[in-house]
Amino acid sequence: MALWKDQAPAKPATGNPPPSSPEPVRIQPEAVATPTPAATPSPSAAPAARPVRQVSESIIAADLTIEGKIHGTGHVRIAGQFKGDVNVEGDLTIEKGAKLTGGVKAQKIIIAGELDGNVESAQRVELLESGVLNGDLKATSFTVAAGSRMRGSVEFGFGDKADRKGDEA
Repeated sequence: MALWKDQAPAKPATGNPPPSSPEPVRIQPEAVATPTPAATPSPSAAPAARPVRQVSESIIAADLTIEGKIHGTGHVRIAGQFKGDVNVEGDLTIEKGAKLTGGVKAQKIIIAGELDGNVESAQRVELLESGVLNGDLKATSFTVAAGSRMRGSVEFGFGDKADRKGDEA
């Protein structure tokens, strides 16, 4: 099955070289539209349209094993094996059957596979039924599903200093 359509009608063979093949179809990386946080409008200001920021998602496939560091913006989905630290200004998803060994910093972390390492900073962490966390966790919000497993210490619910009324000495 061809992915293109010839625009010119077929010409009889006259000894001229055959026409070159058309350009291949290019596939763009997957992108997820995420609204950017808008400032609180003043009562006198007219409502403005919220700009939409394109956030891409990088995927480590189930049949891959990678060692290194991930640092940047955007979302990361791990379905295979990754050894190293992950520091993203976006979401991290560890799929069922996947394993990440290393420290993690992200906005939202969903663990359906296995994480061997510490969650150093996150807004929200979800440990799903099939999820395993071997390490310490620091997050603003932490959700644990029945059947999940964890070994380590947990600190959650402390967003900023204003929330820590009892911590000041």
